[in-house]
Amino acid sequence: MSRRIASQVHKQTSRLLRENYLKKEPAWYQAVLDHPPLPLPPKAPPSRSEFDLPRAVSSRAASSARARPAKTRPLPIHYVEDEVRRQFFDDHPFEAFRATSLIEGAAIEDEHPIRGEQWTRLKQRGRNPTAEDAVRYAVNLHLHHNMALTYAYASAVAQFRALRSEHQVARSIARLEADWYGTQFGPSQVEITFQKEEKAFDTWQTRDEVGENAARKRWKVIVERDGSQGGWTRGQEYVRLWQEGVRPSYAPLLKVESKITPAGLTGLAGMASGERERISADFIHVLQ
Repeated sequence: MSRRIASQVHKQTSRLLRENYLKKEPAWYQAVLDHPPLPLPPKAPPSRSEFDLPRAVSSRAASSARARPAKTRPLPIHYVEDEVRRQFFDDHPFEAFRATSLIEGAAIEDEHPIRGEQWTRLKQRGRNPTAEDAVRYAVNLHLHHNMALTYAYASAVAQFRALRSEHQVARSIARLEADWYGTQFGPSQVEITFQKEEKAFDTWQTRDEVGENAARKRWKVIVERDGSQGGWTRGQEYVRLWQEGVRPSYAPLLKVESKITPAGLTGLAGMASGERERISADFIHVLQ
């Protein structure tokens, strides 16, 4: 068997078995068929000769290029539209802030019928062009009208700005005319969003107020004090009342004044005997 590349040994063995040069399959044959070896890398392109090199390249550069191994990396992909689009958004940065729908439909949109040599003016595709229309128009002038890319871009930008100015002036005049006739425009989408937020905030505030009111009703403290509400006397008023034998009353329902005596509480006249005994016993129990 002649020498073969490692990745082609099983192929040569298949041909020999088919022609009955080999009577029996090798032990490794089926395993290699189940797991074939990896293919070889692509062949490197041949080096260019001096005749094929550009004229600006010197002989020394040509010799260094021949000595350097050729690269097998793919070349960068370049489109004219990318260059024009990059320059357009450098000159008009605020066009990138305009709302654009990125939703893809079920099918690819058909190409506009006005294209190629028929497309001579930007307004043929509408009075309100987009940034993409201006880019495509500049490329169309460059490819189908044999115009230099610089002049094509300048013409496209000039027509784009003129149409945008006309559209802005027309919208302003239409709005003034509508206001004059009494037309009332609805809120914008931003205003509608703010209204929804305010409504949500109001529901939160109402919910908190309901919770606070329920808590107040459930845990409301009722304090009834007799006499005028004076200022803070640093305890002097309390000491004076204590020296005079007047005790403060913390029972709002007990409207009678009482004093402590060895016989018990006084000032309970007019009450039933059982009621007087109960109040006296409760008060003495509290003091103990």
